[in-house]
Amino acid sequence: MRAVFLFAHPDDEFGCYEIIRREVERGNRVECYYMTDGGFGGQSVKARQDESLHVLAMLGVSRGRVHFFGRQHQIPDGLLAEHLQRATGLLACGIADNEPISAIYVSAWEGGHQDHDMVYVIACVLGAQFKISDDVWQFSLYNGKGLRGSLFRVLKPLRDNGSTRAYAIPIRYRFLYIWLCLSYPSQWRTWLGLFPFAAFKLLFGGRYYLQPATLSRVTYRPHTGPLLYERRGMARYDEIIALVTHFLNDLGEGHVFETHFHHHGKANRDNG
Repeated sequence: MRAVFLFAHPDDEFGCYEIIRREVERGNRVECYYMTDGGFGGQSVKARQDESLHVLAMLGVSRGRVHFFGRQHQIPDGLLAEHLQRATGLLACGIADNEPISAIYVSAWEGGHQDHDMVYVIACVLGAQFKISDDVWQFSLYNGKGLRGSLFRVLKPLRDNGSTRAYAIPIRYRFLYIWLCLSYPSQWRTWLGLFPFAAFKLLFGGRYYLQPATLSRVTYRPHTGPLLYERRGMARYDEIIALVTHFLNDLGEGHVFETHFHHHGKANRDNG
């Protein structure tokens, strides 16, 4: 069986270290796909790839099962929403082989980064296509619910994303995962903000959480109030959701919005 992990950028795997390790331990074939090139702001794409390859190797994932899809198909970091249809079609072809997929794991619908949310949409569509919708799971990276400015919470699942499954981290792996969080030197500026909170959660919280990922969740804002990527000036929710709606309509999944969005859209806009 295959366990497929979809990430927007190299280093997003920090949100599911324990889940990756458990899948490897079960003997499942773990495949990781990075859906953008990771080169936002002129960052070194190769350095980011090498860092994630090192981390995944420490978790037991072989280099041949790590796919830098975004770089291969020239999908820029920050702009995955503009490439949804192409990315989904190419990825579907890429993972459609004879080995069945046991689960898809993906970053949560939480408004932290627009690319994270777009990978969520892709995962839900693929789950439906491969008839494993009940086995598509989301994990939190970071979000800014209830906060202002650039403040955010790390590894904090949103209650609106549904019930949680907790995965306790054995003590010996808590220290390993904290060490792995220091394995992204090219992202030191980002990790200055992430690391203290991630380390605290891993050491003292000692759990990772998964929640079911459903396409109908996309009909709601990730949370009330401005989203973190909006507050940072990276993207606007109304523009992002317009691209998602167009993508789903073209795909034939527009009924999701027809049955839900018109009922809840005004409330979501008012809450925003």
